[in-house]
Amino acid sequence: MIQTSTNLKHIKNFISEDQLLVYKNKIKETFTTIYEKRGAGNDFLGWTTLPSEMTKEFIKDIKDQAELLRKKSQVFVVVGIGGSYLGARAVIEAISHQFGSLLNRADDTQIVYAGHNMSEEYMVELLELLDQKDYSMAVISKSGTTTEPAVAFRILKNHLENKYGKEEARTRIVAITDKAKGALKTLANEEGYKTYIVPDNVGGRYSVLTPVGLLPIAVAGIDIEELVNGALAMETYCKENQNCDNVVAQYAMARQALYHDGKTNEILVSYEPRLHYIAEWWKQLYGESEGKEGKGIFPASDTFTTDLHSMGQYIQEGLRNLFETIISVEKPTKEIRIPLADNDLDQLNYIAGKRLSEVNRTAETATILAHVDGGVPNIIIQIPEISASTIGELIYFFEMGCALSGYMLEVNPFDQPGVEAYKKNMFALLGKKGFEERAEDLRKRIE
Repeated sequence: MIQTSTNLKHIKNFISEDQLLVYKNKIKETFTTIYEKRGAGNDFLGWTTLPSEMTKEFIKDIKDQAELLRKKSQVFVVVGIGGSYLGARAVIEAISHQFGSLLNRADDTQIVYAGHNMSEEYMVELLELLDQKDYSMAVISKSGTTTEPAVAFRILKNHLENKYGKEEARTRIVAITDKAKGALKTLANEEGYKTYIVPDNVGGRYSVLTPVGLLPIAVAGIDIEELVNGALAMETYCKENQNCDNVVAQYAMARQALYHDGKTNEILVSYEPRLHYIAEWWKQLYGESEGKEGKGIFPASDTFTTDLHSMGQYIQEGLRNLFETIISVEKPTKEIRIPLADNDLDQLNYIAGKRLSEVNRTAETATILAHVDGGVPNIIIQIPEISASTIGELIYFFEMGCALSGYMLEVNPFDQPGVEAYKKNMFALLGKKGFEERAEDLRKRIE
């Protein structure tokens, strides 16, 4: 039984039943394309069965390793970029205490990130923190040569070995990489690092339910078994409901119908700040999977009500090429009520005694109605609460939704050829061997 639902009532004024029928007729065929591995990129469909293939022994090994790292680490550094860190960060920030880093609980290990940028100031300030804290790290890279994490790992490995000595340092490094080849795999073998495998049939942005995401999530103290069980519930549901009534299919069909009606930008919205990085992970998942061949919905995100004070005007009255998808959380896990004031100077006594969540939900309802009236269709994805189980469901929901959408768009949802262009330019300008001709051409253009 899944806990996630999809509500399309707020697109009915924009999309007719006939427009939606086009995609309803395609959905069963699209599920078949995925499950029978008939489509482009079908060798990267391993994520579809990750939850059901997860063994108790594998989960125990991850949890045991995480506990070893927690015992010796006040800070755990996740070195990776894109899918190699976003999925883990999304889950950790969704479920962890939002001010945990300031509470200084003795048994808490704080998770920080490196290799997702090349800011010198960021790295220097990270090292200033690590000078004062016991730490360990996971380096996540299929090849070991992706520039951002490779540079960060080189610096952090050097710092770790200087701080603890080489023998102790190798017990504080976990490599998550290819099973057989690549620079990081070679180094891990030479140094004797604990190693986990990035499956060959799972792309980076779909890898949160592999060791790529599960180890950092477990080090953060989150129950990965509950997370996987949530994803398993959604996996089972999708296999058993390969039709247009499926809640994932409804999302995929609606966004494709809206896209072909001229709604080319999708804003993923939540009213809970802890879901901010779920949206960041979603943006990579959908942007990298669909944005190719001159096609695709542009993925953006907002956190309301905060961003209503910066983006609300544009959404309400700007260019009408967008739609919103709301992650709606039915009930919070904590409670606080608005107090009564004697003087009522702020004129808020009319909501005194109400839970803050009730006011937040009312703002959500009011905003949806205002935006729909302003010409912005809204899709609502509802979960009962934010927990490891519901986040596991949501991860699988968005992954399957992305595959369905990509195939209905007639692109390969599992490659990303466009991201290589900037890398080649960067290699050339930095003087990497083999890029001399390209470097000369680029310098002429710069001049």
